[in-house]
Amino acid sequence: MRLMLLAFALLLSSCTQPSPNGSHSASPTPNPDGPYLMILGIGQDGGAPQAGSHLDSRWEDASEAHLATSLGLVDPESGNRWMFEATPDFRRQWFDLDIKAGLREKRVPDGIFLTHAHIGHYTGLMFLGHESIGAQGVSVFALPRMASFLTENGPWSQLVKYGNIDLSVLEPERAVKLTDQIQVTPFIVPHRQEFAETAGYVIEGPSKRIGFIPDIDSWDGWDETGLGLEAFLESVDVALVDATFFADGELQGRDMSGFPHPFITYTMDRLAGASEATKSKVVFIHLNHSNPALSPLSPESQAILTAGFRVARPGEVFEL
Repeated sequence: MRLMLLAFALLLSSCTQPSPNGSHSASPTPNPDGPYLMILGIGQDGGAPQAGSHLDSRWEDASEAHLATSLGLVDPESGNRWMFEATPDFRRQWFDLDIKAGLREKRVPDGIFLTHAHIGHYTGLMFLGHESIGAQGVSVFALPRMASFLTENGPWSQLVKYGNIDLSVLEPERAVKLTDQIQVTPFIVPHRQEFAETAGYVIEGPSKRIGFIPDIDSWDGWDETGLGLEAFLESVDVALVDATFFADGELQGRDMSGFPHPFITYTMDRLAGASEATKSKVVFIHLNHSNPALSPLSPESQAILTAGFRVARPGEVFEL
């Protein structure tokens, strides 16, 4: 039976690929020969539709639903694969990555990189526990406060105690070499730090560097405490950046002036004078369920494309 299931899954992976809205089409896309990133989700922590949104039509149309933001990193040469973020949608995202990259005997990722202690970014670790997979020694990469948070607070501390996860404490700006061709460098970005600091990452392959900042309070705040958006864009080939809200007024009846995220419209305005090459590096990710740019057919998505930027789409692959 296991062999039959594996054969069916491999057939599925060769015949389908995720389409921009998260559904599947019949046109296969060959995997790159070298290392690559795969978009496993583009939603904000709660996904879309969000809990309590009972009138949201996406409950009835799964093709319009979206998983929380996550990336898969694949090295075809070694067969290894890693994930960025352990979201509440971990089960589906790990399945999608394994089907795309090719099934193997190992049932868990070779490692998981976490950005911070908000629910959409780490709570999927629960599926590694003995109530679920019962994993052993999965490498979890986190900055010091994030690692301490997991070690000192249940139920996450049980994952450490039982050896389900093996914490690797990161040092900001110090690269982690995963293979001879791939390294990952964490850095600090300003974002709500109720329980831990917030990391961004640069994922570097043999020919390209991809930046990942799913959450940040503001670009202005980063100007004062870190590298800053423009310098960051100069240092990478692709930048997957915070796009939680499209514009002020998106949440009716709520004052959004103090929300700790840069609006897409603000990011585009800030980079209005940048070169087309620079703009083309910007790929928006981590969209709230209210964000109209979740739909690739919306006027807002078209406005983003017209301005020279774009939105990440589920299943999209970026070669490294």
